[in-house]
Amino acid sequence: MDLDLDLDAVADELYGLQPGDFTAARDARAQQARAAGERELAERIRGLRRPTAAAWASNLLVREEPEEARLLLELGEALRAAHRDLDGHQLRELSARQRQITAALARQARELTARAGRRISDDAQREVTETLHAALADPDAGREWAAGHLAKPLTAPVGFTGDLAESAAATAAQPPPKKQRADKARAAKAREQAREAERELRAREAEQRTAQTEADSAEERHRQAEQNVAEAREQLRQVEAELRAARHRLRQADRAVGKARDRAP
Repeated sequence: MDLDLDLDAVADELYGLQPGDFTAARDARAQQARAAGERELAERIRGLRRPTAAAWASNLLVREEPEEARLLLELGEALRAAHRDLDGHQLRELSARQRQITAALARQARELTARAGRRISDDAQREVTETLHAALADPDAGREWAAGHLAKPLTAPVGFTGDLAESAAATAAQPPPKKQRADKARAAKAREQAREAERELRAREAEQRTAQTEADSAEERHRQAEQNVAEAREQLRQVEAELRAARHRLRQADRAVGKARDRAP
């Protein structure tokens, strides 16, 4: 380990590992830091906690799909602005978008863990969804999630997670704001930011599906090529065996001819 690295760099390395590899790697890094005289760094490294399955999946999503993570955080900003300024109908619309996007990203996280060799459970996937809601609701939680160093899933504040409809009804019942024109302008901007984030996210999902299809096709071609190679090797083995047998028969024939000549008068 480069002992000039700070704790964040070490954490970035460790939380990029699968949970099963975390503890041994963490202890090794702490031991190396202690051996180099970095006792405080060693203690802080040893204090890093192994991630749960949901935290690992959330970290993996951030690492593998940084653009989607950025879009989610931008959507969070738009949603928080909308939560303050929009009327009931608009809040319900944004709430539906929020659920769709977080559900799509949670499924994406599960697919990433499967490709990494460890599929997460349904409960863990729900915790990933809750973490995404927290990142949407709270800017501090969003920054924590985007760092990719979670040891446990995040929890969204009460009143925001997936239930903006209640807030919408409450907002709709309130009297119009005094600064109506400014509020409408902020609301329009928030709606446009949310729509743009959703469009970009859908485009990224489409690109991912296309890439996955191409990867599956390439994998199938690779499998077929391996099968063809195996069949060719088997055919070559059979030909070589037949060639050896033919050479053996030829040698026997040569010996028979030689004996016949020897017996000839």
